[in-house]
Amino acid sequence: MTTRMTGLRVLVADDEAPAREELAWLLDHDPAVGTVHSAASGAEVLRALETLEVDALFLDIRMPGLDGLDVARVLARFRSPPKVVFVTAYDEHAVEAFDLRAVDYLLKPVRAERLAEAVRRVSDALGADGEPPPDEEDETIAVELGGVTRFVQRSEVRFVEAYGDYARLHTADDSHLLRVPLASLEQQWASAGFVRIHRSHLVALHHIDEMRVDSGHWTVRLGDDVLQVSRRHSRELRDMLVRQARPRQQP
Repeated sequence: MTTRMTGLRVLVADDEAPAREELAWLLDHDPAVGTVHSAASGAEVLRALETLEVDALFLDIRMPGLDGLDVARVLARFRSPPKVVFVTAYDEHAVEAFDLRAVDYLLKPVRAERLAEAVRRVSDALGADGEPPPDEEDETIAVELGGVTRFVQRSEVRFVEAYGDYARLHTADDSHLLRVPLASLEQQWASAGFVRIHRSHLVALHHIDEMRVDSGHWTVRLGDDVLQVSRRHSRELRDMLVRQARPRQQP
């Protein structure tokens, strides 16, 4: 157990010692974390919570006896439960995890930068007391066609297609060529919910109607448009969509 004067108080639970120790070590080196405790089972977690003040739990799902989902169900009965982040090697429990109002869902092996994002989400959830962050201000984009300048709102853009050194913006009714590389828009619009799904496409999460797999090939549907999702982006995209669909905390 490590203690700093300030920072989040977290409890790590995993029945496998190497995984537990590695996660605790990574959290200990996050400047936003103050205290790190460990537990080897769900039962140990509940016993620890009888005496410890904890802001967040980083729970493995598959533990013998009381597993991570069982622990989360018990915590749901608490008046002020700690925030829960699931850490697991399996992604099939993601929907159930967010039904239990998990703040995040990490897949093993956990990368330091992805863990840092989960810690930030915990801090945001604690600071906002369950309220979602305010929407980022929309952006107006000037596009030219045949000497005519038109204005498009970023919120209307469903997806962006790479077009050499340009990018083509696709809305519900039209498309517009923009003199900006796709890679630049990926960085500029990440905070507005645009994510890369393929080397040729950037999509707006809030415009995705459906994600499906057929013979191992993933696609997303945005209105009448169906786009391929590359294998390397499919897991992260599913994670983002599940988190976006997570029910809001009730006051």
